[in-house]
This record gives sequence, C-alpha cells and structure tokens, in this order.
Amino acid sequence: MILDLLRHGETELGGGLRGSLDDALTERGWQQMHEAVVAGGPWDVLLSSPLQRCARFAEALAERLQLPVQLAPAWRELHFGAWEGRSAAHLMQTDAEALGRFWADPYSCTPPGGEPVAAFATRVHQALAALRQEHVGQRVLVVTHGGVMRLLLAQARGLPREQLLQVEVGHGALLRLDLDAFDQQAFKQQAFKQPGTPS
Repeated sequence: MILDLLRHGETELGGGLRGSLDDALTERGWQQMHEAVVAGGPWDVLLSSPLQRCARFAEALAERLQLPVQLAPAWRELHFGAWEGRSAAHLMQTDAEALGRFWADPYSCTPPGGEPVAAFATRVHQALAALRQEHVGQRVLVVTHGGVMRLLLAQARGLPREQLLQVEVGHGALLRLDLDAFDQQAFKQQAFKQPGTPS
C-alpha cells in the first residue's frame, strides 16, 4: 500500500499548539494544499481528519477527483490540553520547565490535561493497521496534521522517541510512505526505539 500524507495549510489563528482547536484555513492555506496535490496521486482512497482545516479541503478534493471521502477521527492532531492555542514563547513565560521536558521527550511529559503521546501513537498505529488491512495494493491519501506526520516519519526513519519533535513538516507538505517496503512489526517498534537501540 502507498500512503500519502498531506498536512493542512496555514490556519486563520496562526501558530501555537492548535491541537483539537477547529481553525479554518486561510486563503494561503488553501493555496498551499492545492499546490501540494497538483503532482500527487492518482489515489484510490481519501481519508481526512474531521477538523475543518483538513476536512474542508479533503471534501473539495474528493468532489474534484470524484472519490468519496471518509472523515476519520483517529487521524486528528494530538490534544494539547491546557496548552492548546498557546505559543511556545508564551509557554516559556508560564510553564517553561514542563515545556522543556515535553520538547526533550514528548513521550515522558504530557501537557496538563492533554493526550499522552503514547496514547496518540497507539491510535495512529491502529488507524494505520486498519488502512493496511482494508486497502491492500491501493494508493491512499490521508489529509491530516503535523503531529501525525511527524510520528509516522520518525518511525520510518528509525528515530529514537526523544527526536519526535525534531522532524520538520511544513504547512501543505505532501509526503509518501511505501508501507509495502516496511515489515509491519518492525515499523511499529521503531516508533518507540530507545537511544542506542539498534535498528
């Protein structure tokens, strides 16, 4: 199965930890996503996070491609709890120690009231496993979020968990994973690889 991941574009309320906040795309955000898919595809299956910064574009793309779109909550962004909507600069003034721990190892530090990264990883893994089972040999596009893409790219690259947030994923990024090239169990285990652990 070929899995393409498209991150939403720029949103109206800008930077910071958007998480579960349901921001709309800016005109530039729409443009970023349109430009990203010009050379992409063809796709057999289209899924999207239900948050409007992903879903509105996915619905427009589905109409153009004459494909059904499935809104799938498992592909939504990590929920940042009390940190949602706040920028790193603001958190450095109010919660610097916890933010530092989160950046150093997001699996070990959960934002207050937020979703543990391990739980987030589990739901993404389960969604990925379901896709692999249901769409063997197909090309799948998932319109999703930076956190989801960082998680899967970190896995694919065999990075230790502490480096999860060092993976760069820009607005409107379109990235491809050839899941047939990975052994499923090895791919899953890599997400939790400890520093110094061989690949």
